Amino acid sequence: MIPHMINDAHCHFFSSRFLELLAPEGGGADAIAQRLQWDAPGDTAALADRWVAELDRHGVARAALIASIPGDGGSVAEAVTRHPQRFAGFFMHNPAAPGADAILTRALTEWRLRTVCLFPAMHGYRLDDERVDAVFRTASDHGAAVFAHCGVLTVGVRKKLGLPSRFDLRLGDPLALARTALGYPNVPVIVPHFGAGYFREALMAADQCPTIHLDTSSSNGWIKFHPGLTLDHVFRQALAVLGPSRLLFGTDSSFFPRGWQRPIHDEQRRILVDLGVGDTDQTAIFSGNFDRLFPRI
Repeated sequence: MIPHMINDAHCHFFSSRFLELLAPEGGGADAIAQRLQWDAPGDTAALADRWVAELDRHGVARAALIASIPGDGGSVAEAVTRHPQRFAGFFMHNPAAPGADAILTRALTEWRLRTVCLFPAMHGYRLDDERVDAVFRTASDHGAAVFAHCGVLTVGVRKKLGLPSRFDLRLGDPLALARTALGYPNVPVIVPHFGAGYFREALMAADQCPTIHLDTSSSNGWIKFHPGLTLDHVFRQALAVLGPSRLLFGTDSSFFPRGWQRPIHDEQRRILVDLGVGDTDQTAIFSGNFDRLFPRI
């Protein structure tokens, strides 16, 4: 058992519906999971229960669950409804898609999801586009947060299935995000993976815009594009610019049987201890900031 309370701000809910939408010619969720050498997700309720059991096994109190393809928000909504004290619902949204405004409103009202996830490199728009401004306006109206994936974007499941990934990385610029976010001071903004290669720009954006938070999730393999940079240095610089109140611990956990990625937690905990970060600030990063942004309903 981990001797500190943990909330994970970045977990993907890879439901059966997710797999069917991702690879509609794949023969169904079970067949796709077999190709990936994953456990079949099963029905949504069973997958939600499995995630709760997995979090319990690792001493994780709460987690953000991300519906990781447009059209799968209902799966996460069902999981959150089943376990409202354990999950906060996030969903991928494409503001360039037909009917995007109605889809967004339904997710934030009927489904009561908490965070709109934008992937501009995947869906082909800039983060200072008027359609993104409309997302922020709706999020502001409904008390929601915005998650914006910037920088390098690689989707491992797409690679494994041989699906095309013609992402335009030029579109994921944190500086463009800051321009939009500054107009909505009541909308919390989350940039995952420390900006995923746009670390300098993410720091600049966060320094300009106090609503921007960085999540610490994944292996942060983007560091290879910055010669000499280590994750220790990343944490030190992020703390210097944002302070502990705007960092959110996350793992980027996603599928079973791999489950929750404890090694990511253990490495990040070690780094913070080595940097001399005190218990109060560690608590903020690993759990408190998440609870502040997403209080239990």
